[in-house]
Amino acid sequence: MTAEPVWPTSGLDDVRRLHIMAAALPGARVAERVLPAAPAEVWAVMGDLEGAFGRFQPDMRHLTVVRRDGERVEALARSRYGMRARLHGVVRPGWCWLQSRFLVIGMATAPAPGGGTRVALTGGVRVPGRAAIVPFGTRRELGRAMDRLAEHVRGAAT
Repeated sequence: MTAEPVWPTSGLDDVRRLHIMAAALPGARVAERVLPAAPAEVWAVMGDLEGAFGRFQPDMRHLTVVRRDGERVEALARSRYGMRARLHGVVRPGWCWLQSRFLVIGMATAPAPGGGTRVALTGGVRVPGRAAIVPFGTRRELGRAMDRLAEHVRGAAT
């Protein structure tokens, strides 16, 4: 009798998984930062799709969850510029990936070595007919979102 082979395994945290998802989208950028707060505190802000999300995402006016089935979510988003999107995807503690025909939103958290929380954001407007993100202004918008998220996490902790 022979033993079954032992296959190597690899554990990916949600931040690494977000980098991989974004790498599959030409033009996508990822902003990553360590925030000095526990992952649960950070995700309490990030995962509040109908509340805090619209306050830290610079171009989002609001997002309304219209259907939730476990981790699966359908939401309606409206940008500050009047654009609308019906997003579908997965939201669970530490992970959010929502997309529509023209929009992608990705957020992830993971514990940081030595304390705090690693946070990663990606997203943008898709090029119609192609699996690509319009790269113009994406880096700046992600940086602004990360700055605002850090402010909201600090404010929620006080």
